[in-house]
Amino acid sequence: MIFLKNNSEIENLYCAGQIVKETLLMLEEHIVPGVTSLDLDKMAEEFIISKKSKPGFKGMYGYPFTICSSVDNQVVHGLPNKDKLFEGQIISIDVGSIYNDYFGDHAKTFAVGKIDNDKEKLLRVTEECLYKGIEKAVVNNKIGDISNAIQKNAEKHGFGVVRELVGHGIGKNLHEEPQVPNFGSADTGPLIQEGMCLAIEPMINMGTHEVLTESDKWTISTKDGLCSAHFEHSIAVLKNEIKILSK
Repeated sequence: MIFLKNNSEIENLYCAGQIVKETLLMLEEHIVPGVTSLDLDKMAEEFIISKKSKPGFKGMYGYPFTICSSVDNQVVHGLPNKDKLFEGQIISIDVGSIYNDYFGDHAKTFAVGKIDNDKEKLLRVTEECLYKGIEKAVVNNKIGDISNAIQKNAEKHGFGVVRELVGHGIGKNLHEEPQVPNFGSADTGPLIQEGMCLAIEPMINMGTHEVLTESDKWTISTKDGLCSAHFEHSIAVLKNEIKILSK
């Protein structure tokens, strides 16, 4: 079932979205060669708690950390660890918050120092895919219009679109209906209605779309070992506009 949100619920989702937005802005200053993802996780947890909010991911499905930190060929759900980041890597950070029982969900892929042109292009195109998807999230469009816009933009640049993982509705649960795939045909899927709140999150690979789950049972990586990027915003569909909750 798809739950449409009223103005009060959207305001709570906006507050939760602003907390994850501010968390990633804070972390960005610390993403430099030599830092560990475990350091970043600790900073994120302390920051979220300081905002009278709770980490949205910690404890969910048994997940033990505040952020998901995925480096280079890791797509999503990477576990923070003690490995130092080094110049030229990219790291995707996905973070959630719970404010007044409502979830915020936001992700971005960052450069560690200076990165090469191929990685720069991957980050630029993946973020473009996110905004092209958001543009289609208007009343009377369908979810497939979002999916198709993302897929077309990624594949135009020769990149692979992850199939196994999708965006989702968001509210008092982190994952609600409808699912929002990053691939598919336009004019298919559920009708987009006023009050629908979605987390749109392209996961785009430099090579093949195929992925695998690592031995830690959490980390999803590309099958060919090439890099992947992940950008995500939570949004609310209003009558005459799209409100980006995490911007």
